[in-house]
Amino acid sequence: MMTRFLVIAMAALASACASSGVVYTPRPFPMPDSGGGAVVAVPAPADPNAPPSVVPPPITPGRPSPVPSRAGAADGYALSSTALSLRGAPYRNGGTNPNGFDCSGLVSYVFGQHGVPVPRETREQFKVGKTVPRDRLEPGDLVFFSTVAPGASHVGIAIGGDQFVHAPSERGVVRVEQLSSQYWASRFVGARRLE
Repeated sequence: MMTRFLVIAMAALASACASSGVVYTPRPFPMPDSGGGAVVAVPAPADPNAPPSVVPPPITPGRPSPVPSRAGAADGYALSSTALSLRGAPYRNGGTNPNGFDCSGLVSYVFGQHGVPVPRETREQFKVGKTVPRDRLEPGDLVFFSTVAPGASHVGIAIGGDQFVHAPSERGVVRVEQLSSQYWASRFVGARRLE
């Protein structure tokens, strides 16, 4: 009788853990500090049709914020804040709004929210503004990578502290990555500043 009770109790506990509301989503790009793992736990959305909520920017302990120096068309910190507020928005090929973005659509949308027109395609975005060395990146700069084709085929928005925001690929969501991670550092092809 006691054994039967223990089996039932263990089954009840196991089923309680199984209904945690977490959806395991495969990721085509490695997550920061994951060693290239392909599965990440993501909370299930309450309403899959609702746009993502605003999420506060990440805090990197021990790193002072860079001093703003951009006097151009848009404040890099404002651009970064807008990009960060879209974290969690789903990837959608050809997407240009919070219901779904591709990488260049995210960039076009963020800059558009600040009145800065940007070409729609990654390769065209790579031609605008001025070249910026990687060690001189500021929030709001565009960072480009060669992921699916030679040359610039993926774009994100630098947010400072060696981080950038991007819409990674199908099955992904808008998220923050480390520019110095092995995956991204090996695919980095350049950066541009729109002023």
